[in-house]
Amino acid sequence: MRLVTAEIFELVENPRLEFSFIDGIVDSEISEEYTWVETVSQLKELLDVLIKERVFAVDTEQHSLRSFLGFTALIQISTRKEDYLVDTIALHDSMGVLRPVFAEPSICKVFHGADNDVLWLQRDFHIYVVNLFDTAKACDLLSKPQKSLAYLLETYCGVTTNKLLQREDWRQRPLSKEMVQYARIDAHYLLYIANCLITELKQQGTEISCPDDKFDFVLEASRRSNMTCLQLYAKEVEAFPGESAASSLTSRHLNGQGAVSSVYFKTEFQDLVMRLCAWRDIMARVHDESLRYVLSDQAIVALADRPPMTLAEICRTITQADLNVDLSFNSLLPSPSSVVCSHLDDVHTLLQDNISNLNDIFPMILQKCLGSSGSCPLSILNYALLVNCNLKVSLVSKQNMVKSSKQVARKTSRELFVQKFSCKTPVYHNCKIFANDGRLLCYCDRRKLEWYLHRELAKLVDDNPPAIMLLFEPKGRPEDEDNDFYIQSKKNICVCCGEGNHYLRYRIIPSCYRIHFPEHLKSHRSHDIVLLCVDCHEVAHSAAEKYKKQIAAEFGIPLFVSKVVDSKEVQVISGSSESATNDEEVGVPPLQLRTAAMALLRHGPRMPSKRREELMQIVMRYYGGREITGADLEAALLVGMSPHERRRLKKKKGISFKHSAGSILPNMQNNVGCTETSSIVDASEVGILNSSDSTKAEACNGQQEFRKADDDVGDSTIGADSGVDEVNYTFKDSLKSDTHGASNRKGDCIGNSDDNYESRGPSNGTVELNHKKYDGTAQSKHNSKLSLLGHGPHGKQVVNHLLKEYGEDGVRQFCQRWRQVFVEALQPRFLPAGWDVMHSGRRDFGEFSVYNPANKALDLVKS
Repeated sequence: MRLVTAEIFELVENPRLEFSFIDGIVDSEISEEYTWVETVSQLKELLDVLIKERVFAVDTEQHSLRSFLGFTALIQISTRKEDYLVDTIALHDSMGVLRPVFAEPSICKVFHGADNDVLWLQRDFHIYVVNLFDTAKACDLLSKPQKSLAYLLETYCGVTTNKLLQREDWRQRPLSKEMVQYARIDAHYLLYIANCLITELKQQGTEISCPDDKFDFVLEASRRSNMTCLQLYAKEVEAFPGESAASSLTSRHLNGQGAVSSVYFKTEFQDLVMRLCAWRDIMARVHDESLRYVLSDQAIVALADRPPMTLAEICRTITQADLNVDLSFNSLLPSPSSVVCSHLDDVHTLLQDNISNLNDIFPMILQKCLGSSGSCPLSILNYALLVNCNLKVSLVSKQNMVKSSKQVARKTSRELFVQKFSCKTPVYHNCKIFANDGRLLCYCDRRKLEWYLHRELAKLVDDNPPAIMLLFEPKGRPEDEDNDFYIQSKKNICVCCGEGNHYLRYRIIPSCYRIHFPEHLKSHRSHDIVLLCVDCHEVAHSAAEKYKKQIAAEFGIPLFVSKVVDSKEVQVISGSSESATNDEEVGVPPLQLRTAAMALLRHGPRMPSKRREELMQIVMRYYGGREITGADLEAALLVGMSPHERRRLKKKKGISFKHSAGSILPNMQNNVGCTETSSIVDASEVGILNSSDSTKAEACNGQQEFRKADDDVGDSTIGADSGVDEVNYTFKDSLKSDTHGASNRKGDCIGNSDDNYESRGPSNGTVELNHKKYDGTAQSKHNSKLSLLGHGPHGKQVVNHLLKEYGEDGVRQFCQRWRQVFVEALQPRFLPAGWDVMHSGRRDFGEFSVYNPANKALDLVKS
């Protein structure tokens, strides 16, 4: 497989289209002669013929109605001289004979719309295509009004086809005369059509290309075609059987109902649709039938809309619903299907409203079907499918949601949580950026495309999906840097379980470390930013927090800043030997300081005097033991906060503090003569006492973190561990939080460049934070853009240690360790192609990059 991939990349860089496909005028009438290949000896003879050709055309016919995954029923191959129809049903176990010729890079294979064909050949026969020319890609470049093969046949060959034959049952043998003719036509004329399109591509290149333009339309069509060969087939595995289908059906039906339906009806309908879709999915896997054959979408909606009470009514409801579907497609299908008829009692049970425990229903059905005395034959196929079918009980409607108020509340809370924290728009737009020589550089979002176009650094070369070509020479190529990950399209689904209805970004390398990486190891590097659903995000974060503790122990660097002291008091302390002799009396843990200040500001007047005095002593230790004022309390509350945390706190609590500060300290009323502005203290004047002790109060900073996905873009200082307002969010707490953390603005997704915010960090991308042992005279400086209440200071020291001891190789190995932690914790099944634990992550910056040191220095001078 590695060799095949290398050959495909070679073709992407150096396309081989120096020959013509078919010359001359094509005859609209094809001969009656063709070769039907149905034996192994005939298949080997075909291989001998094809291995001598420089080009041949390929098409496939699929059957998906009576198969769960579908299968290739026929392959049509045409050379310049002859047409071949390969019976892949009879030769299924021998199709590997053709693998060498399809993988031969010196022979061009012509397809039309090869995206599915390439995957189907991999799925059914493990055949991988190398050197492909896709006439659909040529149509894209030529901006044809239509891109279907039927349109091309009529335009270039004057041949019309009956596309309804595509939906025939291609399993039948022998094939009808009409089906044979249809199958031959698709491949027979494909070489001629390809030749016509290449001629037009050459002509278009001559007409619109300027002398300095390196863009070659023919080579670009070849590159795009061969990029299709890099796709790898993977089975679609849902988190719960039928979940996506149920969600789609429910949404479509209820939207059509408008506001007429009651809440009770909507809940009951949704519950029944979920049950029926899950049952249909399981039965389709067991019997190796398509979902449509087992039970149509229209039948599910009809059954859930008005649940029938008897077995006869169930059959009538399904039959009536199927009559409303396209008759040409369903005229030969039994309704109800044989699967429904053999499991009619199970369907009746699912439709009952008195099910006490739905958890036991599906395991019971599976046992009846595939158990030791089951009614269905157990095969390798359905057993393997059932093993991969994850029956997640937590996602099944356990009881009637209307009758159980607790479950209604729990579901509502979860929906609010998902709505609040998940991405509001698709993250990956899969727009393409090509180099000026036509090579694919990366996939990105629309905003990045507009950035280049607005600055006239690129030109638009395609609209759907949008693609641009750079007008300057980029710095390097992804494949040259072993970064194939960046030239793969990505799906907007959870990389662990495949959930596509909601997801949020997850940073595999915690931001408390990554924000301090050298620029070229993090900027525009989205390899370690993936999408996870809420459940998987919680698992991943828990594993990351556990591993952080191991890192802290390994490097001897505590996760939290142990103590802080007001730097204004350092001079006073240093002049007093009595105060300096005992470190325990100087400084206070930052979270403990904030908690004490918050309690005093909120509830000081109502506290028992003893408790109030204890909290006062905590705050006084921060100020070196001196008497404090109400303004000092407000200042203590802001200690170590990043600007983002300060803004949030001020927005939520600022007004109430101003009105309450004067009444908190009854014995110090006369001392609150400070101006209002004195309560805002510059956090750069915070001294840090570094010790190995961490209080229990600080330990809670390691709780689950969540924030709005939009916040990734909004403020450059927000990191996964940037501060207490982010770190202290747990699943439960976040649902009870105030509205200040849940703005309803739509997310400005960055597509494939989610890591940019880390490069727009404090000053030049680093945080000046020196941890020294406090000796009574030393004073540490802290950058105000980094919170002291999270893991930021710890991350800074770890990265500095790695760079000092091991250089950049140490940072890369550090990243690889975190990727391994992620993989072991989640066992992700849907990671994008090219994602690798050993990914290097290095890049250089071109002359127009905002991360180019020269450009950053220029911006600094201008500012």
